[in-house]
This record gives sequence, C-alpha cells and structure tokens, in this order.
Amino acid sequence: MRDGARRTRTFLANRRFQQFIVAVILVNAGTLGLETFPAVVERHGHLLTAVDHAALYIFVAELAAKVYVERRAFLRDPWNVFDTVIVAIALAPTAGGLSVLRSLRILRALRLLSVVPSLRRVVSALLRAMPGMSSIVVLLSLVLYVAAVMATKLYGETAPERFGSLPTSLFTLFQTMTGDDWGNIAREVMSRHPSAWIFFTIFVLLCTFVVLNLFMAVVVSAMDEENAHERAWEEASAQRILDELTALRAEVTALREQRALD
Repeated sequence: MRDGARRTRTFLANRRFQQFIVAVILVNAGTLGLETFPAVVERHGHLLTAVDHAALYIFVAELAAKVYVERRAFLRDPWNVFDTVIVAIALAPTAGGLSVLRSLRILRALRLLSVVPSLRRVVSALLRAMPGMSSIVVLLSLVLYVAAVMATKLYGETAPERFGSLPTSLFTLFQTMTGDDWGNIAREVMSRHPSAWIFFTIFVLLCTFVVLNLFMAVVVSAMDEENAHERAWEEASAQRILDELTALRAEVTALREQRALD
C-alpha cells in the first residue's frame, strides 16, 4: 500500500475523526428537523441550507477517501454500499417530479448505523435473526388468518364495521393484536355475544404473549450469537498479535545469539 493510502486509512480509522462524523450526522439530522418549522426556515433558511450542503460535502469526501483506500474492496463491505446509497439519494435532484426525494434527505441520519459500532452489532444481530423470524411471521399470519375467518362468520352481522368482511376482520384483529383499544372492540361484540370474551382472550394470549415474545427470544438469541462471534474474532486477533510478537522475539533472540557467536 502506498504511503498516501496508508496515511488516509489511518486518518479514517482515527477515533476523533469517527467522532467528528457522528457529530456531523447528528447536526445534519437536527437541521433537517428544524426545516419542518416554517418560522425557523423563514429566519434561518440560508444557514440551514449551508449546514446541509456542508454535511453532504463531508460525507462525499469521506466516501471518496474510502474508495481511494479500499479500491475494489470498497463494494465488498455492505456498510460501504449502505452509505453510498444514502449519500446518492441526497445527491439526487429535488426539483420537478423528483421533489419527493427532498424528504428522503433525513435518511442520512441512518448513517449512524454504520458509524457507531454498537449500532452495527444490533443491525447485524437483527439480520442474523431474519431466518428465525420468517417462521414466526408465518405462524403469526396463520393464526391471524384463522381468527379473522372465525370472527367474520361469528361477529360479521353484529359488528359489520369491524368484522363485516375478511379484510376488515384482518385489520381489526391486527389492531387487537397491538393492544390498541381492543377492550372496546371486545365489549362492542360482547353486547350481543356475551361469550365473545373467550375468543378475544385466547387471541390476545396467542398473539401478544406467545407469538410476539417469540420474536424477542429470536432477537436475543441472535444478539448472543453476534456477541459471541465478536468475542471470538477479538480473541483470534489478540492471538495473532501474540503469535507475531512471539515470533519477533524469537528472531531477536536468534540475532543476538548469532552476534554473540560472531
């Protein structure tokens, strides 16, 4: 690696530079939030625009430096691809039919996911948990569908606004699953069907206290695996450094013995 690339890599990996990037992301996110207040925009609109452009130029310069250092390996890192997409959206024109992209500038705040190591670990754990989550999603969808069909047939005439059709029942039961006003929904049905509490109680127990907790269990398990993987990587790195130091010490000892013999 050339000296310029080596110095650039060291600069990018410097802790103070990483803290500076985090500060720029937070400031930029704050200015984008302030742009939602018309009074603030009227008074300080030019300043907010200048800060926004400055932050964007810093992000572009950082990505250019990474490309200079890593070259072909740049796109092999998913986080680099993520950062590139976020910055590319910010660089897209915001006039005419593409004005909706202006609102997507706030996505730059998501760069914290790639800059802060602890957030990277959380995202990696979530991605690791996706295969396990897919099975739980299928189970939850099945329970929701069966319950929606039953509710439509049992309570469709009693509460047509909530259970009059299968799509309506699906939405109502999804609302019930989230705990949003499900007590009033149940009481409305129970005014005509006193035993309806059995249906709603079983549904809430299955979805809220069983299936949704399975999501938490899968995520926690993935977090444990991610932490274990990181600890193993750190231990392997420490062992490599220790082996290199041992080999270097052996070489120095051999050189000293050779000099003594000479």
